Amino acid sequence: MHKTLSLGAMTLALITLMSAISATGVGAEEYAKGHGALEVFDPEGIANSPQWVQIWIFYIMLPAFALGLLFVWTKPIARWVVGGILASLFLGELPFAALRLPYLSGAIALAHIVCWSPALYFLLTQRPFLTASEPAESRFVGLYRGAYRAWTGLITFVILFSFVFDIRDAAIYIDHMAGIGILS
Repeated sequence: MHKTLSLGAMTLALITLMSAISATGVGAEEYAKGHGALEVFDPEGIANSPQWVQIWIFYIMLPAFALGLLFVWTKPIARWVVGGILASLFLGELPFAALRLPYLSGAIALAHIVCWSPALYFLLTQRPFLTASEPAESRFVGLYRGAYRAWTGLITFVILFSFVFDIRDAAIYIDHMAGIGILS
C-alpha cells in the first residue's frame, strides 16, 4: 500500500512538473491542422478530421479505455491499459517538447505505441478475453468476470486497430523529422 501511494504521489508530481515545462506546439505553426501524420492534431485538427475519425476517438476508443477504470482495483491488465492511456495523454508530449520537435499526429502515434504496447503485450500473452467461464460464487461476480472478459476483447481490438494507423503515422513522422525523406 505504501509503495502504491508513493508511486501515485511521484506520478502526480511528475505530471505537474512536466506539464509546467511542456512547450506545446513547438514548431507546429508551420503545419496544417488535421489527423495526418504531419499535421497538428489539436481541437481544430480534430474538427478538420473525417467524421469516422471523430466517431472512432470519442465514441469507441476513449470510452473503451475509460471502461478500464471499472477494473483497475482488481485486474493488473486494466491498470496497464489505463496507465498507458494516461501516460500518452499527460506525458506523451514531453519528449518532443524537450527535443524541440513539433507535436504532430505522428508524434501522438509514437506516444501511443510506446505507452500502450506494455498493455497490449499482457492482453495478447494472457488473453483474458478467451478464458473459460468459471462458476461464480455470486451473480455479481459472474457479471463482473464476464464484463472484464468482454472489455479485454474490446480494448485489444481498439489498440490493434489504432496501431494499424499509429505505426504508419509514427514511421512517417520519424522519417520526416530525421530528414530521411523515404516516406514523406
